Amino acid sequence: ETIKTTLPEAVILEAVYDRTSLVDKTIDTVQKNLVEGALLVIVVLFVLLGNVRAALITAAVIPLAMLATISGMVKTDVSANLMSLGALDFGLIVDGAVIIVENCIRRLSESQKQNGATLPLKERLNVVYEATNEVIRPSLFGVLIITIVYIPLFTLTGVEGKMFHPMAATVIMALLAAMVFCFTVVPAAIAIFMRGKISEKESPIIKGAKAVYRPVLTGALRFRWLVVVAASALVVGSLWMGSKLGSEFIPQLNEGDILVQAIRIPGTGVEQAVEMQKTLEAKLMQYEQVQTVFGRTGTGEVATDPMPPNITDTFVILKPREQWPDPSMTKAELVETFEEDLFTLPGNNYEFTQPIQMRFNELISGVRADLGIKLFGDDLDTLFASASDILTVISTIEGADDARLEQVEGIPIFTVTPKPDQLARFGLDIADLQLWLNAATGGETAGMIFEGDRRFEIVVRYGDDIRNELTQLESVPIVTPSGEHVPISELATLAFKEVPSQISRENGKRSIVVTANVRDRDIGTFVEEAQARINDEVDLPAGYWLDYGGTFEQLESASQRLTIVVPVTLFVILTMLVIAFGSIRDALIIFTGIPLALTGGVMSLWLRDMPLSISASVGFIALSGIAVLNGLVMLSFIKQRLLETGELVNSIVEGALIRLRPVLMTALVASLGFVPMALNTGIGAEVQRPLATVVIGGIISSTLLTLVVLPVLYRLVHNKRDQ
Repeated sequence: ETIKTTLPEAVILEAVYDRTSLVDKTIDTVQKNLVEGALLVIVVLFVLLGNVRAALITAAVIPLAMLATISGMVKTDVSANLMSLGALDFGLIVDGAVIIVENCIRRLSESQKQNGATLPLKERLNVVYEATNEVIRPSLFGVLIITIVYIPLFTLTGVEGKMFHPMAATVIMALLAAMVFCFTVVPAAIAIFMRGKISEKESPIIKGAKAVYRPVLTGALRFRWLVVVAASALVVGSLWMGSKLGSEFIPQLNEGDILVQAIRIPGTGVEQAVEMQKTLEAKLMQYEQVQTVFGRTGTGEVATDPMPPNITDTFVILKPREQWPDPSMTKAELVETFEEDLFTLPGNNYEFTQPIQMRFNELISGVRADLGIKLFGDDLDTLFASASDILTVISTIEGADDARLEQVEGIPIFTVTPKPDQLARFGLDIADLQLWLNAATGGETAGMIFEGDRRFEIVVRYGDDIRNELTQLESVPIVTPSGEHVPISELATLAFKEVPSQISRENGKRSIVVTANVRDRDIGTFVEEAQARINDEVDLPAGYWLDYGGTFEQLESASQRLTIVVPVTLFVILTMLVIAFGSIRDALIIFTGIPLALTGGVMSLWLRDMPLSISASVGFIALSGIAVLNGLVMLSFIKQRLLETGELVNSIVEGALIRLRPVLMTALVASLGFVPMALNTGIGAEVQRPLATVVIGGIISSTLLTLVVLPVLYRLVHNKRDQ
């Protein structure tokens, strides 16, 4: 009711669209992804653990961690939205629990075989305590490292900071809550509920994996230098491939609807704009895909979005896809059809975008397009000439659409230039001239008409054929003090001149903006090409400079900050690995898992034709933590075996085989938890897909390479001990 009484109708519709429809759709997408991810994780636990009670105990960490996370979100005022819940992966949440439960079940089963009977509670508690202690160091450090890698997101500022801070806060709260439950509730639950006979049956998948893994590992240890060279070549190749992917801030959210901004000649009146808008809306309503159309011309009653009367925001609300004549038709194809038809209407120019996308771009840099090139200087004519040259260059770049120059010219005004000599000759001054012109164009009051308590002026003026015709107006006579009749043309020059429709200023300088939308191409490479071509083909005068705004500005800002913070975070991870193992060599061996994991992430982006974005960068950040966790789990057991037996090769093989199941399980639950996000096509899925794609591809490469390369590196580094 408050909205209805304070906002005009068009703003009500826009507010309802923005705040209700899209929010509901994105939250539905997030909830669907979380539920499907949780189900996939639970299925993996049941299949690979080989024990129903153990799988249920591990899966119980999911609701407990989510309860703690939601409680933390309430206390810290973090809303449940696409960004805050979009990066949650239940596979990451249960990773620590998987490692502990797997080792506890293995040790309990071994103890029962040794004793030949079921264990009483006290003995189970002791066995679970010892089994947890065996893996608590890699589990604790692994979860802490995954948590630490999200800290760089808190250093982002501005728009990117507001977008990714909730994501980082939610993931960190979930991981810390899961870590607490892993080291308290999970071991206690295993000791209490895992009574009776405990069978640790390896699933056929694990048996088959071990049968394949043993000869592969043995061959890799024999041809270790070939493995190292091949892995290094793969990392170098992925770095080269990553440089060719292109870049963007975040993937464009498909809002489901279209905003057509109709731009008309400056000076267009409200009445004429409304008539032209009716024609435009009638044209749009002819499409069967369109449910309704409404427009907003000029500035609303609540001036939150000042616009001149010659600009109209036209909101095109589309029907559900299944109601389209051709459901396989994409929204991009529909926009192309709009462009072909609407440009046949005279007097209009258009920009095609989406409601929230337009607002987002406008908030970022003051322009409503994906890219805004701002030219600063002093002289408006020079600015316009240089900006026209830039527009010519931008229009020829592949991917540019709706390229246009900010309207700064084209307003005709009626100018009067007095002739002082002639005025003095006839005994007149400028005030007399102005008085006669006002009478000629506006009329003179000749009397009043009274109707009750109302009154109206009687105005006498020339007809429209004289007032609207410059030559006729120039012949209107002026009576001089001497009684002569002199035409206005003898005393002044009358003319219509075009003047700037607006003069924009920023940072103390005049500015003009060239805008363009980018389609079917990433904005990073588009801006790079635009910068290079403008530098080569446009000669800016001295004292004039360019500034590139839009989403590219946020991409550049976030990339520069992450370039500084991420290396610092990686150094912290390396320091923690040194503390965990007490050895720089072992820490560096595990640290190699990070570049090995990045290869799969880059390859998956390339296969899906996705550019690098901040969402994908978050995926790489999460991936580095998962890769380190897998290395910690494997290397800790190899080192333990080496201390027990003193035989390097046997320790590597046996330790790697024992840890094969937890490594595969942590990798599978973490990757499968992201599968619904990677494959989803609902509203909001565009933001989640790059993150999920990077994590899934990276986990695959990290797991495969960690299982082979890490043991090889360990043998190369510790070969002298074996000798």
